[in-house]
Amino acid sequence: MVEVVGLLHASLLIEDVSVSRAFYEGVLGLQPSDSRPDLGFPGVWYDVGSAQIHLICQPNPDPVSGRPPHGGRDRHTALAVRGWEAAKAQLDAASIGYTLSRSGRRALFCRDPDGNALELVESA
Repeated sequence: MVEVVGLLHASLLIEDVSVSRAFYEGVLGLQPSDSRPDLGFPGVWYDVGSAQIHLICQPNPDPVSGRPPHGGRDRHTALAVRGWEAAKAQLDAASIGYTLSRSGRRALFCRDPDGNALELVESA
């Protein structure tokens, strides 16, 4: 039987690397990883703890319109954050909308510039 022991990375489709970098680096504060090889197409990788986020520049085959307003009802990538109030303030300052988790946890859902849903969950 296979035993899944961890998550290595999540890949998200993006259309414009510079717009996405402004969000992931400027708003979320992530730093690009130098481990991404030349893959023959634009993108960027970010180290997030022991895992990574891979942004892949490619036209998105999924419609962005029609997705649920609350990202918790959509495919999403959850990120543990320290400074949850600061994360909310960063999103507010950048005029990025979000909804609070309906679970009662200190968590919120926002979308990146390409409509990918992200959950930011308070970490101890």
